[in-house]
Amino acid sequence: MTLTVYLSGEIHTDWRDRIIAGAEGLDLAFSAPVTDHAASDDCGVAILGAEENKFWHDHKGAKLNAIRTRKGIEEADVVVVRFGDKYKQWNAAFDAGYAAALGKSIIVLNPPEHQHALKEVHAAALAVAEEPQQVVEILRYVLTGALPG
Repeated sequence: MTLTVYLSGEIHTDWRDRIIAGAEGLDLAFSAPVTDHAASDDCGVAILGAEENKFWHDHKGAKLNAIRTRKGIEEADVVVVRFGDKYKQWNAAFDAGYAAALGKSIIVLNPPEHQHALKEVHAAALAVAEEPQQVVEILRYVLTGALPG
């Protein structure tokens, strides 16, 4: 059984690479948003033309990125949503809500200090992890039934 996993959220650390490397050999297909921050921010104006107003600059980019995000979430069996320390990831909360509305299996990944702030997101998740390796072990268990160790 192949699982398609969409890796949503924070783009400033290597958590995606750690999950993908840790899951090597498992029957998983991964997808993700564009993680080049500048490309993600500027895709709308780079493709559709410059905007003087920053709102419209961001608006164009958000809409183009939403095409990729929607497809990734809609095609996923499991959506992993990472909330990191550096920035507030409002987009990650939106992705979690979209995945929940579609009935997707959600794994939330965040540091323990965000527990209270994310209580509603956690309530929609089937698992809440603090480390990428825990996500790997969840995926391994789902696919094989094997416990860590």
